[in-house]
Amino acid sequence: MSNACRIFHGGFGRIALLDMDEPLVPHAHSECHVLIKATGENTYFSVRGRRFPLTDETAVLVNAWEPHFYDHQAGVSESLILALYIEPRWLAALQTDLSTSARPDFFSQPCVELTPRMRRMADILIGEMLGFAPKTRDEMESLLFDLLISIVEKHSDWHHLARLRAGTAGDFYDARVRRATELILQAPPGDLDLDAVARQCGLSRGHFFSLFKKTTGMTPQMLANMRCMQSAFDWLASNSQGSLGELSLALGFSEQGHFTRFFRRHIGAAPSQYQRVMDDYSP
Repeated sequence: MSNACRIFHGGFGRIALLDMDEPLVPHAHSECHVLIKATGENTYFSVRGRRFPLTDETAVLVNAWEPHFYDHQAGVSESLILALYIEPRWLAALQTDLSTSARPDFFSQPCVELTPRMRRMADILIGEMLGFAPKTRDEMESLLFDLLISIVEKHSDWHHLARLRAGTAGDFYDARVRRATELILQAPPGDLDLDAVARQCGLSRGHFFSLFKKTTGMTPQMLANMRCMQSAFDWLASNSQGSLGELSLALGFSEQGHFTRFFRRHIGAAPSQYQRVMDDYSP
């Protein structure tokens, strides 16, 4: 059974050490996403419809809003994975041009070779996460930024992208898809009617689903799931005294067990276990 070993949550987004031995469902994030193997078996992630290896020498890079999933192979032992979910606003505050990390074309390719320097920096970050006395927030953010910038400088044309518009989900070229995105992200939890969204965008159900997938790469439900998971992460980081039953109801689940299964299928850990290993680095 997959588990979260350590989670750091803060203004930078999330850093997770995940012990993975089962696949995840296709999903997406609003953050740019970097995956590096820490220990264990070589494994795979599926991005852009292709399977890419995660090894000691390779990393998998996933753009914001880009569907992907963990493609664990049956019968293979678990892999400990360093997963970085990096908030574009945090990067932009450190270096303005890095607002382009919100673009769905920020990383030029999904699978890249790790240089010895990148590997060394990743191992230092992994070591800090496994230690009993983690560094201060400033020290941790410095480690994270240095690792990220070493990858970005080599595998993103961010200087060129900075001369273009920043590009987020709200910038999808079709106005109907932009409208649908707003409606989905703003819908009260548990009260999303995709047929109604299609009508409000002036589209039949079939045309709406095909246009949304063609434009964004996601299904409308995948976007709604992304919003639900982000709300869950934020709640788990800030409500240590609240009950998971309250969270489940707030997110529109009729039973806590349904929410737990939903959460596990997206991140690989139960929400209670995820919260137990979380350190809050928020300002």
